[in-house]
Amino acid sequence: MPKNHKSRPCRQNREIFEKEAASRAVPESDIPNRTVSERENRDPAIAECTTSDKTVSEPNISNRGIQGGTLYICATPIGNLEDITLRVLNTLKTVDLIAAEDTRHSIKLLNHYDIHTPMTSYHEYNKVEKARALVARLQEGRSIALITDAGTPAISDPGEELVRQCMAAGVPVTSLPGPSACVTALTLSGLPTRRFCFEAFLPPEKKERQRILDELKEETRTIILYEAPHHLKATLADLKETLGGGRVMTLCRELTKKYEEAWQTTVDGAIARFAAEEPRGECVILLEGRSMEAQKEAQARAWDEMSIEEHVALYETQGLPRKEAMRQAAKDRGLSRRDIYQRLMEQGEEPGRGTAER
Repeated sequence: MPKNHKSRPCRQNREIFEKEAASRAVPESDIPNRTVSERENRDPAIAECTTSDKTVSEPNISNRGIQGGTLYICATPIGNLEDITLRVLNTLKTVDLIAAEDTRHSIKLLNHYDIHTPMTSYHEYNKVEKARALVARLQEGRSIALITDAGTPAISDPGEELVRQCMAAGVPVTSLPGPSACVTALTLSGLPTRRFCFEAFLPPEKKERQRILDELKEETRTIILYEAPHHLKATLADLKETLGGGRVMTLCRELTKKYEEAWQTTVDGAIARFAAEEPRGECVILLEGRSMEAQKEAQARAWDEMSIEEHVALYETQGLPRKEAMRQAAKDRGLSRRDIYQRLMEQGEEPGRGTAER
């Protein structure tokens, strides 16, 4: 699931991890001499797969050809460790190095699948400098797999910087599809899925946060947000203030885990629930986009607050000729141009004169 902040591992924990990794990892100097077949043999569990009534041998991984000098973006489980592809497992076993967001977290996944490829940390706080070092290794011909704590790297994730630097340097990059919290939640939401926008975590800075919320207020597509449980109440309050308490939403929590939940409600309904209980688990908030009907109603109210003369003058200031301005004002108000002409006459305005003539 998404995380809302990345913390630098403390020195003591880093030293503990380094000792553990050193005891189980193959020395980096040995990497060029290790054959693909030797790495394949380390995992008999995925050497073959079973169909309904017969066993089908997997092709030798060498036929798939892990390429030196290539960055492999590898999606990893967002909760359930079984949600990982054979291709990703084979790649993680075969590359020269794995760049992991948090090596202490990722070592659990590697241990589970008996993967012994060396790891190096790549996270929010070292992403620029470390990306340069990793690009240099790639240019030397090494193959590197990029993984995040959960889900697909480079989506609301520091991996974005590494991919950018690889592209700039002409280093090949390929992405291995797999789990993603935003797409998983969208399929569970019960909201329209043809059009959607992904905003990830709202900015913590107040002015920037409000700017994004104001943009989302007019958004007609399904909106996807990430939030941590300890910030959920504040975010719901902000959504109510800007989007309205009646906005339909689905809250997804603990995706792919034992207590997975996809709960459709309104913003007000979510606020009421979490006033009585503390939120738990990383959250994906999905909000119904603003309907076209609601937009039209809001615009109609705005026109009603403006006189017809002001309405026509608005279009004239945008460079429209007088007759075209009258035609557009009539369209906005659901009237004919004759009606606009007549009302301008009633208001003492001469319909043939533009603002420049007055």
